[in-house]
Amino acid sequence: MELGSVVSTFSIFAIAIVVLMILVVIMAVKSVPQGYEWTVERFGRYIGSLRPGLSFIVPFFDRIGAKINMMESVLDVPTQEVITKDNAMVSVDGVVFYQVLDAAKAAYEVNNLENAVLNLTMTNVRTVMGSMDLDELLSQRDKINAQLLHVVDDATQPWAIKVTRIEIRDISPPRDLVESMARQMKAEREKRAQILEAEGARAAAILRAEGEKQSAILEAEGQREAAFRAAEARERGAEAEAKATQMVSDAIAKGSVQAVNYFLGVKYVEALRDVAGAPNQKVIMMPLDAANVIGALGGIAELAKDAMQNRASGGGGGPWQQPGGAPRS
Repeated sequence: MELGSVVSTFSIFAIAIVVLMILVVIMAVKSVPQGYEWTVERFGRYIGSLRPGLSFIVPFFDRIGAKINMMESVLDVPTQEVITKDNAMVSVDGVVFYQVLDAAKAAYEVNNLENAVLNLTMTNVRTVMGSMDLDELLSQRDKINAQLLHVVDDATQPWAIKVTRIEIRDISPPRDLVESMARQMKAEREKRAQILEAEGARAAAILRAEGEKQSAILEAEGQREAAFRAAEARERGAEAEAKATQMVSDAIAKGSVQAVNYFLGVKYVEALRDVAGAPNQKVIMMPLDAANVIGALGGIAELAKDAMQNRASGGGGGPWQQPGGAPRS
C-alpha cells in the first residue's frame, strides 16, 4: 500500500512537471505574423518589440502588450456637415490611408489609435473646407486633399504614423443649391452659345463684305481693261483711217481723181448704212445730189473692176493705180 501510494504521488508530480513545462514553453514562445509587431512589457514596463517570426520571452515576467498592425491601413471618414466660407452647407465623407512606423510610439503615445486618427481627420476636414467657397470646394478637390494630407500628417508625427493619402470621396450640396447651380450652368452655356453665334455672324458678315469688295475690285479692273481695249481699238481705227486719208491725199497729189471718188463713195455708203439702221427711221430720204451719190457708186464699181483686172494681170497696185504702178487719169 505504501509503495502504491508513493508511485501514485510520483506520477502526479511528474504529470504536474510536464504540464508546467508545456505551459512555460507556451508562454515563452511567441509566433508573430507577417505585417505585425508585438510590444513586450515586463512588470508593466515596455522593454521591446517582437518582429514577425518566432520569438521568445521570459515566462511569468514578460507579457505581450499591444499587437500593432504595421501594414498600410484604410480608415473610412463618416459623412459630416461642413459650412463653407459663403455659408453653404454640404455633406462630405472620405477615406484616410495611414501606416504605423514605430509600434512602441503607436501603442504608448496615443490611446485608441484609429479613433484618434479619425477624429483628427474629421476636424481638419471641417477646418480646411470651411475656409473655401462652394465653387472652389467643388472644383479643387486635389488642393483640398493636399492640404488635409499636410495638416494631418504633421499632427500624427508624434505617434510615429505616416499618413500616405487622404481622399475626399463625396461632396453633396443641398438639393435647392444643386438646382440653382444647374440653372446657373445652363444660363452660362446659353450665354456662351449666343456669344459664339454672334461671333459666327460677325465673321460671316466680314467674309461676305470681303467677297463683295474683291468682286467690286475685279469688276473695276475688268471695266478698266475693257476701256483700255476699246481705247486701243479706237486708236488703231483712227490710225487706219488716218493712213487711208494719207493714201488718198497722196493719190490726189499724184493726180488720181478716182481715189477721191472712192473715198467719198465709201463715206456715202457708211452714212446711208447708219441712216438705214436707225430705229426711228421708216423712210430713207435721198439727198438732192443723188446723182453724185450714184456717180460715186459707179466710180467705186469701176475701181473694183480695175482692181480685179490688176490682180488678174499680176499687178500689185491699189484700186486707183494702173498695172504699171502709175495712177489712172
